[in-house]
Amino acid sequence: MAFVLNTYPITYRSKFSAGKWSEEYFEKPHKTPEEEAAMSAGELAKLQNSRNCYDDMPLVNYSSQYGLSCFEGLKALPQKNGGLAIFRPRQNAARFARSMEGLYMPPFPEETFLQAVKETVKRNAALGFKVDYDSNWEKDSYMTASSVYIRPFTVAEGGIGVNLSSEPYVFVINTPVSAYFSGGNSDAVVTDKIRATPNGTGWIKACSNYVISAIAKSQAIKAGYMECVYLDAIHQKYIEEGSSCNIFFYLKSGELVTPELGDTILPGITRESIIELARDKGVNVSERQISIDEALEEAKECFVTGTAAGATPLTSLTYLGRKVEFNDGKVGEFTSDIRDTIKGIQYGKLPDTKGWLVQVL
Repeated sequence: MAFVLNTYPITYRSKFSAGKWSEEYFEKPHKTPEEEAAMSAGELAKLQNSRNCYDDMPLVNYSSQYGLSCFEGLKALPQKNGGLAIFRPRQNAARFARSMEGLYMPPFPEETFLQAVKETVKRNAALGFKVDYDSNWEKDSYMTASSVYIRPFTVAEGGIGVNLSSEPYVFVINTPVSAYFSGGNSDAVVTDKIRATPNGTGWIKACSNYVISAIAKSQAIKAGYMECVYLDAIHQKYIEEGSSCNIFFYLKSGELVTPELGDTILPGITRESIIELARDKGVNVSERQISIDEALEEAKECFVTGTAAGATPLTSLTYLGRKVEFNDGKVGEFTSDIRDTIKGIQYGKLPDTKGWLVQVL
């Protein structure tokens, strides 16, 4: 399934005007989840379309015309004890505000963000739209687990000329999501595309950044790979990110390396969490430049991280026709351990000693 446009009935909308944010919740047309599951594809598509349309929204605006928008991605994760919890939403709230400020929009208040994401999940769950825990997920370390995806995003007010947004909308929608990467292929290739340049918007979760991501990943998939990896814009030498995720290399020396943050790299919340967990395990973690040559010569394991990706292993990396396999093409011991740790915390199998989970149900 991965991402599908199967929007749940309850949507949140806020609008900035006259110096303050208004708030409202919409309950869009729906039947019970069981009734919807029994509908024909055509009937369901028509129902879904009604949930994704807002007739009073401006079609021509600075987002639709120029990509002036930003978004966040969170998950409400089914818990082993039967509950539902969101992983580190305060970090998303802070990053959303920074992204809006970076685009010169009025920032969305962090406490309002937290309330909106919790309330949409709670209201949708009350209508029966949620994901239940499945013990079978434990067999493959939650790599095929599902969750409720939470997508907060901005839409600019109406406008046709190139301009900034001073009165944006903020939406929060929910939809089911499963594993981002399909099984059976965990090969990656270095792309010649450039994701971000210095003094640009690479550090912002801006919608426009994902145009190159979509193109580069599509090219990689067509060439037989699961993922693509970017190099820096200036030297075309240092590794920066995956298509839409941060990247880690576990070196033969025992050092765990991830590219240091700057204005070309998105500060990932899963990235931050894995750095902390690895250090708790006594691993030497470095946030520094790592060249493609060092990665190919010295890395024994590699994985990418993100809300959608979780901690997904890459078993090979190809650069200019040269393919290097990590750990003989198998998931490495460290990668497996760190993946099991973060997934175990997120789904409630392991204790949340850091207070990262915010309970919704």
